[in-house]
Amino acid sequence: VEEWCRYFVEEKNEKVGAFIIEGGMSVGGVILPPQSYLKRCAKAIRAAGGLYIADEVQTGFGRLGSCFWAFQYNGSDVVPDIVTVGKPFGNGLPLAAVITTKEVSDAFESMGVEYFNTFGGNPVSCAAGLAVLDEIEKKGLQHHALITGQYLISRFEDLKQSLPIIGDVRGCGLFVGLDLIKNNTTLEPATKECSFLCSILKEKYAVLTSIDGPFNNVLVIKPPMCFSKTDVDTFVSAFEAAVVNDLSKADLGNVSKTPT
Repeated sequence: VEEWCRYFVEEKNEKVGAFIIEGGMSVGGVILPPQSYLKRCAKAIRAAGGLYIADEVQTGFGRLGSCFWAFQYNGSDVVPDIVTVGKPFGNGLPLAAVITTKEVSDAFESMGVEYFNTFGGNPVSCAAGLAVLDEIEKKGLQHHALITGQYLISRFEDLKQSLPIIGDVRGCGLFVGLDLIKNNTTLEPATKECSFLCSILKEKYAVLTSIDGPFNNVLVIKPPMCFSKTDVDTFVSAFEAAVVNDLSKADLGNVSKTPT
């Protein structure tokens, strides 16, 4: 990011418009940034005339457990210029929001452009959003996500010892990815195997997961915030059975990517 900012400013004589990033990169394969990464990115972007936009659509509202927003992960004290939220905000009802600093909102207002949204301010969806915030606080769901997530990761770390297809277990709270591989030496992505497991978990074991990562080999676990340790045990047992009993007998020749 710093390199590209220098390129646009020094070589192209241009400003940067904005930098948008998930605090936890789900589509990238459940990647959490190293300490100070977001802070350094924001500093470089702002120096180049741009804004730092935090995409919290998948990772916000306490899902990581250790923080309420993913941009706070690892003790980061960076404050975005814009934050986008959606999906879990309405818990099934259509609701999204854009949160900005006063400086950004004032600049937008000064442009004289009318903001119009056909469904903006829907009272039912807004009531759902308020209820979601109340439930997270009253039931301690952020802390619950942290504790349950630690248990989930530990269970899969143990399973990794007996199932070599698990190359890596990563994430935080209830935002976890299983990086599936074919070989522990080459780390070749187990793309077809991942697709098969995602499908068989749904069809045979009634367990829903998704697939992400540049090689489509990361099984993503992002359950509801009320997910319990009992649910973890059920899920881990289903995954182990799917690998041992189903994947071992599967013909992967015609397996294509499972749409998630």
